[in-house]
Amino acid sequence: MIWKSPGRIHGQGCPTTTRICEAWNKTLKYAPVFPERFTSLPAAQAFIGEFVDYNNHDHRHSGIGLHTPADVHYGLAPVTAQRRSEALAAARAQHPTRFATDQDPKILDLPPTAWINEPKKEDPTHTAA
Repeated sequence: MIWKSPGRIHGQGCPTTTRICEAWNKTLKYAPVFPERFTSLPAAQAFIGEFVDYNNHDHRHSGIGLHTPADVHYGLAPVTAQRRSEALAAARAQHPTRFATDQDPKILDLPPTAWINEPKKEDPTHTAA
């Protein structure tokens, strides 16, 4: 996954690090390509490298409008959304009977922010002692 961070991943027990690790664990665990066992450490490292590359550059994530993390990170999502809209309009013009309504299908909006687990907002009335 690609995310902007003011610093690096924090140490063991840090809530941010835990959220990131847990999200990756779930992503890997439920991936149909995840092997039951690795034959060696280099095989595991190669698998993870390929999986991360696929996840960042090819897999379309529903939480970010069916864009890839790389498209969002590099600012390419608006161009992708425009191309999708044009493709849908062309398909409607060529095959109008395949569409149930007169309106184009909705292109998923890119959310203003995307979180693994959004941190709770701190209560402004609460101050540390």
